Amino acid sequence: MPSIFTRIVNGEIPCHKIAETADYLAFLDVRPQAKGHTLCITKKEIDYVFDVEDELYTGLWLFSKKVAHAVKKVVPCKRVCVVVIGDEVPHTHVHLIPFNSMADVTFSGRAKVEMAQEEMADLAARIAAEVNL
Repeated sequence: MPSIFTRIVNGEIPCHKIAETADYLAFLDVRPQAKGHTLCITKKEIDYVFDVEDELYTGLWLFSKKVAHAVKKVVPCKRVCVVVIGDEVPHTHVHLIPFNSMADVTFSGRAKVEMAQEEMADLAARIAAEVNL
C-alpha cells in the first residue's frame, strides 16, 4: 500500500506545494509545528532515510537546503531547523521548521499551529516564489 506521501506525489491527495523536481517534492506540513513548516521528500518511496542510495540522499539535502533558504526569506524566524524522525510516515522525509528557540520544536505534547487553507495556500505560494532550484 502506498504511503500518504506517495499518494501526494501521484496527485491523489492535494498539498500546498513549495517546490518540485524529478526526484523531490516540498510541501507545507498539514499539522505544522510553526508557520512555514515544510516537508521535503524523495518521490521514490523509501521507508528509512539511511536506506536511500547515496546520490538521491545527497540530492535530498541539497534540495532541502534551497527550500530552507526560501522558507527563511518568507517566515520571520531565527533559523530553519532540520528534523528527521521518519517514524510517523514510512517514506523518507525531512522536516524544515522555522524557529526562534528550541522550545518551538517539539513533536510531543505541543499543540500544532492552526492555519486556514487559504493562509496555507498563500504562504506556500510566497515561499515557492523564493525557491531557487
